[in-house]
Amino acid sequence: MIRRFRRFACIDWSGAKGDRQKGVAVAVSDGPGRTPKLIERTWSRGAVLDWLLDHARRDSDLLVGIDFSTAFPFLDAGGYFPGWAESPADARALWRLVDEICAGDPHLEAGAFVDHVEASRHFRRHGGRQGDLFGAGNGRYRLVERLCRDGRHGPATSCFNLVGAAQVGKSSLTGMRLLHRLDGRVPVWPFDPLPETGPAIVEIYTTVAARTAGLGGGSKMRDADRLRAGLAGYGIRRPPRLARYDDHSTDAILTAAWLAEAAARADLWHPSALSSEIAAVEGWTFGIP
Repeated sequence: MIRRFRRFACIDWSGAKGDRQKGVAVAVSDGPGRTPKLIERTWSRGAVLDWLLDHARRDSDLLVGIDFSTAFPFLDAGGYFPGWAESPADARALWRLVDEICAGDPHLEAGAFVDHVEASRHFRRHGGRQGDLFGAGNGRYRLVERLCRDGRHGPATSCFNLVGAAQVGKSSLTGMRLLHRLDGRVPVWPFDPLPETGPAIVEIYTTVAARTAGLGGGSKMRDADRLRAGLAGYGIRRPPRLARYDDHSTDAILTAAWLAEAAARADLWHPSALSSEIAAVEGWTFGIP
């Protein structure tokens, strides 16, 4: 048995500096086949935290997908940061460490962690700076990221890469601060079991939603026609009218439509390669069976 949620939300996240973020977007769906609604405002990461906590207080029947990696690779090297005595033992300890080191960074930013003398050894940073423990090629991958790439669900990138348009490391670090601040008040799958009531969070990858919708030629939607084509893949014929068609808003809308359908699939809640041990240290991307 799997829980049936009534509403679904997608949060497109950002690791950029500053308070209000054009890269953060939130869209909500009332169910499969229903047109998702974009909450049109300029979000801060703190405002998203408050929004999630408000849903926790109201015990909302809401499944929330957030577009960042909830942990770093662990299994491939037996730890997140081999060689560092403070390397955490599991994902929750990782969230706490990131938030503690970045306590002086405003707006849930994560610059202090990126530049930390030990942590920085594992990152590829701007200016040609690559840590001596970054790894070969494009960096280390979590198990789910390797399966995502091998199964052609999308070109998942290493969280340790902080360079380029496709990098997800900065958003993942700021996301870990968010998860630590939630402090269990909104359960996060698969680290937590799904609650019988109230909201829950899953990690999502917006490219999976675009590919499942049948969008060719890349996953980005920068105009009304492209968004309409994506939503048609989920049986939605009336796309929302937006003041601006940017990647973040359209990603949130399309992925909310995908999540409303995907949440009913039992196989996505029980990936064959996922164990409780893997869940505790690397988590999982919902949508990769």
